[in-house]
Amino acid sequence: MNNRIAKPVLYLLPALLVLCVVIAVPSLYSLYLSFFSWNGVSPNKIFVGVQNYIDLFMRDPVFTIALKNTIFWVIASLIFITVAALFLALLLNRPFFGRIVFRGIFYSPYIMSGIVVSLMWSWLYHPSMGFFNAVLEQIGLEPLDWLADPSMALGSVFVASLWHSVGAPMVLFLAGLQAIPKDLYEAVKVEGANSFQTLIHVTIPLLRESFVVVIATTLIGAMKVFDIIYAMTGGGPAQKTQVLASWMYYHTFQFNNFGTGSALSWILVILVMIVTIPYVLQLSRDSHT
Repeated sequence: MNNRIAKPVLYLLPALLVLCVVIAVPSLYSLYLSFFSWNGVSPNKIFVGVQNYIDLFMRDPVFTIALKNTIFWVIASLIFITVAALFLALLLNRPFFGRIVFRGIFYSPYIMSGIVVSLMWSWLYHPSMGFFNAVLEQIGLEPLDWLADPSMALGSVFVASLWHSVGAPMVLFLAGLQAIPKDLYEAVKVEGANSFQTLIHVTIPLLRESFVVVIATTLIGAMKVFDIIYAMTGGGPAQKTQVLASWMYYHTFQFNNFGTGSALSWILVILVMIVTIPYVLQLSRDSHT
């Protein structure tokens, strides 16, 4: 190996070692555990092959709920977080007094811990002392069981997650908007394009790279959502807000089913790969055309 190749490899070696120790080895070990029945304590692991996977799909009704909820969360995140972030970016990109302050206000929830956000919104949703029910009572409506009603709980938690998550994609869209030349907007204005036509035919196409990053990060974050679900509902009521990551946690650390928990983790990994790999490949093809 010549010196030109050896130096970059040497510089990358520490990062590669950390990557192997922290990510690759534990991941492969969890794949190994997914083929065993093990309680995490016993020195003996019972090999069961793919039975853990079969049990999840065939004998675990909560897994079906968690899978559906994860799919709902992904779709809702891609739609609502992306649209809300773009709307805020367009609004805060306009020149007005105090816009820097408002940018900080809308971004600040993102830097907060998910557990802190969960506690805040749990109080807002409180059945007797919460802000939302107080507003409903003031306008003559009945208070709602935001987190205790199985039909409302998942949507209520998602609203809290939307408030928490929208700041980061908003900043990415803002960066993309500020990179668009102002002369281009002046040119289309002279041509007689209205605001909607400018948005559709100029702004959104030129934000393509921002959309790539926003969609990819939102997708991956939605697939592995855990903290806000666990802190606000614990997967309840009646397991109606379980997602794959939270059900994996319960199997592994509450039920001591390390094999099933590992199988769940790899199902989640496979789902992420199924969704993200075609997306990345398509983007790489588009970038070379």
